[in-house]
Amino acid sequence: MSDTISYNNASNETPWHARRLGEDKARRNDHRSPFQRDRARILHSAAFRRLQAKTQVHGIGMNDFFRTRLTHSLEVSQIGTGIAAQLKRKYPHISHLLDSMSLIESLCLAHDIGHPPFGHGGEVALNYMMRNHGGFEGNGQTFRILARLEPYTEYWGMNLTRRTLLGILKYPALYHQLHIDLGQQEIKNHRQLKPSEWPPVKGLFDDDKDIYDWVLSALSTQDRNRFVSYKSTGVSVYPHLKTQYKSFDCSIMELADDIAYAVHDLEDAIVMGVVSPKQWQQDVASHLSLSEDEWLSNEFTHIAEKLFSHQHHLRKDAIGTLVNGFVTAIVIDEDHLFDEPLLRFNAKLEPAFADALTTLKNFVFKFVIRKPEIQMLEYKGQQIIMELFEAFESDPQRLLPLNTQERWQHAKENNLNEMRVIADYISGMTDEFAGRLHQQLFGPKSAGIFEISLER
Repeated sequence: MSDTISYNNASNETPWHARRLGEDKARRNDHRSPFQRDRARILHSAAFRRLQAKTQVHGIGMNDFFRTRLTHSLEVSQIGTGIAAQLKRKYPHISHLLDSMSLIESLCLAHDIGHPPFGHGGEVALNYMMRNHGGFEGNGQTFRILARLEPYTEYWGMNLTRRTLLGILKYPALYHQLHIDLGQQEIKNHRQLKPSEWPPVKGLFDDDKDIYDWVLSALSTQDRNRFVSYKSTGVSVYPHLKTQYKSFDCSIMELADDIAYAVHDLEDAIVMGVVSPKQWQQDVASHLSLSEDEWLSNEFTHIAEKLFSHQHHLRKDAIGTLVNGFVTAIVIDEDHLFDEPLLRFNAKLEPAFADALTTLKNFVFKFVIRKPEIQMLEYKGQQIIMELFEAFESDPQRLLPLNTQERWQHAKENNLNEMRVIADYISGMTDEFAGRLHQQLFGPKSAGIFEISLER
């Protein structure tokens, strides 16, 4: 199930193997496929390493059990390749689209790279501070890091293949196309910021339009126009316009992410005592034990006994059973209005299992994410991010580290978005680094000058 296509012969290459910057490294006996090289670049990047210091769910536990964004990404990668293996077996007529496990691994490993410190609180804080400068959103930042910021090359980030960049596009449209001006009044004090009133636009930054255009240039005009189309969600919780389509590779990655989020964050919550068997029965088992799918109804009638057991091996068996259930219930949906196979096919869950996954995600959100103690930590992180941004914006050539000062100055001199440089710097911080830097700037007792390094 490894990469089986020979990519060294130029005749085998397609536009999806192309990179923005042509490469002729001529390294000794290097027979890796383009996607194996992409995976290596992601794994060895500083942005990927920083995920180890960004928690997946803030406030769950104070020991070494809880998941970080790094361990979450590794689990997403494992689930993603499991999905691909299942689909390759079920649908041999499109097995050629699933020849590279390295491609799926690359997408799953990279999918959280752009998320800022302090989770959703940090994302909303940066979005508010960038409200007049193109906004901020974690998935858009992931694309930006991969294609522009990570210093594998001078200007083109990791210089990944076009297909990998297409696969990371969860929301393939630009900020200005999707943003709806809600006419909100700007807050008078950072402490008044309510995330529900400043939801980030789920899309790419206008600053990265050139890379976005390059990725989509391999599509026909008809396919591109349909792929990047958008519509109103019709719900007040997300008032902006939203894209409608994603690529085949992205659909696999997104399913793997959702499964890992719902099942593994549930496991963390159970182990840390954040959720109880009674809550599980009321919000999950009572609904899913009545599922029209026989396997689901049977499992959710009895699985709580193992999930909430004090015997760890029983809980792990239950978690593995849930993951396997979702992975094996994924099917292929075909949209004949697309010519490009990477857009025509999408992976999706069977309806009963889609309902089950949504039920689990809602359970985690209600009893874990929305838990007041966790929201307090997000709120605190929100304040830290806004105060850091305000400080750097006030005097960037005094407070930013030297290499970021140079990027800021270059942006200003070339009529680019210099505020995006500040957002790049802050979003790349780990939770701990951002906290220490905030203490250095605003705490009553500052660290010594040599106790904190500003360079990233």
